[in-house]
Amino acid sequence: MEQKQTPIDAAKPAVGAEVNAKRRAVVQSMIHGAGLVAGGSMLGLATGGVWAAGSDKPEKEEVKIGFIPLTDCASVVMASVLGLDKKYGVKFVLSKEASWAGVRDKLANGDLDAAHVLYGLLYGVQMGIGGQKKDMAVLMGLNNNGQAITLSKKLADKGAVDGASLNKLMQTDKREYTFAQTFPTGTHAMWLYYWLAANGVNPLKDAKVITVPPPQMVANMRVGNMDGFCVGEPWGHRAIMDGVGITATTTQDIWRDHPEKVLGTTLEFAKKYPNTCRAMMAAILEAGKWIDASLTNKNRMAEVIADKSYVNTSKDAIDQRIMGRYQNGLGKTWDDANYMKFYNDGQVNFPYLSDGCGS
Repeated sequence: MEQKQTPIDAAKPAVGAEVNAKRRAVVQSMIHGAGLVAGGSMLGLATGGVWAAGSDKPEKEEVKIGFIPLTDCASVVMASVLGLDKKYGVKFVLSKEASWAGVRDKLANGDLDAAHVLYGLLYGVQMGIGGQKKDMAVLMGLNNNGQAITLSKKLADKGAVDGASLNKLMQTDKREYTFAQTFPTGTHAMWLYYWLAANGVNPLKDAKVITVPPPQMVANMRVGNMDGFCVGEPWGHRAIMDGVGITATTTQDIWRDHPEKVLGTTLEFAKKYPNTCRAMMAAILEAGKWIDASLTNKNRMAEVIADKSYVNTSKDAIDQRIMGRYQNGLGKTWDDANYMKFYNDGQVNFPYLSDGCGS
């Protein structure tokens, strides 16, 4: 399949084709050398060649899958709710987790068989950054797009409504500014650091950056613990609904159709249970396709995952941005064609090597 453009590719005129080619080669050699694999080829999906004992029957029929309360857990949840897991011979036991650090530890220790997880978290575990080192596997992509950078309403009231005006305020109103991301090696840290730096704010020197679990972002902003955050939906829109924040930018405006969450597991699990992994992937792939198929399905999905068992918020915090209906909390509204997608003719789900260059 043709690889997607990454921010590295997009920067070619500024950085130089030769430098980028070398960078991609280094990153890819690190990925392969360290053992992190993309599930499709390793499990025989690319060739249809690997079968256990001549059968595609799942070796492990009950799988515990972790998720964080975010809109992009939807394809995992809906695969279970719609009974698609059983269609492919497995039963999903869903486990709502409190933080990405908890997901990391439970995946590595085997308390979870698989998880809805940050792309970059798996790379961090693979390389032993911020925790134990363990070989991991990216089975498939779960979604593209649909994250946002939020600034507090207090900053907005002082004129900081985007990157340029934030920088200007930080230059004139000197104090410690605090911003939050969700996990040190995750995509939200990447978006936040990139966006701040692109607007003249050094994220390592000019600001304090902390880690906060996604469901706790809005509450922490409400009590003044942070000036801004980067997180997945519905928490960006929830901040607007609660009157505590405004959307400064969306991540799809930084990198259109960027990879975001993946279905991840350990390399050991993927090798031991290849048919189980295939069954999980097939069920979630079908669920993602179902979500993207119609507005009716998106509405149904929003209603389901809003429940306290999953995201624990109101349906209207989910169902607007999932359809591309955006507002920034300052009166601006727009229809975004690059809203969160779970399938997009399969482009979402293939784990491209180039994703590793950006993640």
